[in-house]
Amino acid sequence: MASNPHVLVISFPVQGHINPMLQFSKRLASKGLMVTLVATSTISKSLITDNGPVKVVSISDGSEDSPKQQWDSSLNESKESSDNESKEPLDGSKVESNEPSKELHGSPDDKAKDRWSRYQPAVSQGLIELIERNKDSCNPFKVLVYDSMMPWCLDIAHQQGLKGASFFTQSCVVSLLYHHVYAGTMQLPNDGSIVSVPQLSVPLKVRDLPSFIYNTGTNPAIIKTVVDQFSNFKEADWLLFNTFDKLENEVVNWMREQWSIKTIGPAIPSMYTDKRVSNDKEASEEAKLPVDFMSKTPKGRCLIVNWCSQLQVLSHEAVGCFMSHCGWNSTLEALSLGVPVVAMPQWTDQTTNAKFIVDVWQMGVRVKVNEKEVATREHIEACLKEVMEGEKRNKLQINALKFKEFAKVAMDEGGSSDNNISDFISSI
Repeated sequence: MASNPHVLVISFPVQGHINPMLQFSKRLASKGLMVTLVATSTISKSLITDNGPVKVVSISDGSEDSPKQQWDSSLNESKESSDNESKEPLDGSKVESNEPSKELHGSPDDKAKDRWSRYQPAVSQGLIELIERNKDSCNPFKVLVYDSMMPWCLDIAHQQGLKGASFFTQSCVVSLLYHHVYAGTMQLPNDGSIVSVPQLSVPLKVRDLPSFIYNTGTNPAIIKTVVDQFSNFKEADWLLFNTFDKLENEVVNWMREQWSIKTIGPAIPSMYTDKRVSNDKEASEEAKLPVDFMSKTPKGRCLIVNWCSQLQVLSHEAVGCFMSHCGWNSTLEALSLGVPVVAMPQWTDQTTNAKFIVDVWQMGVRVKVNEKEVATREHIEACLKEVMEGEKRNKLQINALKFKEFAKVAMDEGGSSDNNISDFISSI
């Protein structure tokens, strides 16, 4: 009797990418596949190992000599660098700063390049060794599902005789915009007015684009990473997107005419959507504590508080709105749980997600900044009141609940995302 296909999954080493790929792994396992999730040494200690039927294995990423190296902290440093860059006067004059010189301590972008120069060779070697060790097992790997930010994984998959599925953790709209940059078809107006994107009916201003597109002077290493995800994507056997049809219908339909894509989201725990994946809930963080830590901690001397689950909070009936930076995972969670949003985006794809939350899905309002790029407490208060008790309140709530139902239907049996996942499995 033939065994079920064995799928290997590897994510870009930041939490916002790991979470949806882990949830997709659980979904595949619930449909009978064997799934192994690769955790590189940077993130293996922070990843909860009890993930039900999904096996977690660790490989080196070259960070052993730098135990404090974390990609999430690297991105935070890059965010701060981007903020400082964007605050420089438009007339080109210099601003006096007490910050340490980049020349003395190395810029965040230099640190990102240094980490990436060690990461890719180490992970490539570890991935190849893992696949080759598994070849002699009773159920060798058949498919590598890899983060789209790591396109070189596709070359490894094909060289090792595996099929490759590129997993896009951001929205189809954001992916489309980055593809325009890669193809050289993104033209930004000098006056900051409307950007022409033929595939979109909603008008986008320059500041509605992902910040890496309009603020190209900072973080070139990270910009190269997000753009290079399209370097070989047409050679992938599948293109998987963490979204659902009715959320991004216009762009999804256009993409399907160009490429063979599958929408498989929202990739959040099943208990918050269709409830068909057994025991699919967020695990306790206590597993990360040292052995016997709880029993050896003197009573009354220490208060241990469990990690606060954002999904659990959003699903509570007392929550009336969600003030969010509008990362894609948080956006999908708000949509899937029917919670209106007060959008306060900072950088990367958050600005584009906020635009769609407010003007397309119409389930939130956006905090505006003043001429100094500062969001005042008065305006934040006004936005909160608008969502909770203003004239738009009922409309925002109705639209939020509409998308909650769309998300549930997409993941439920026979839904668009469920069918796409089943099609993916049957084609392995």
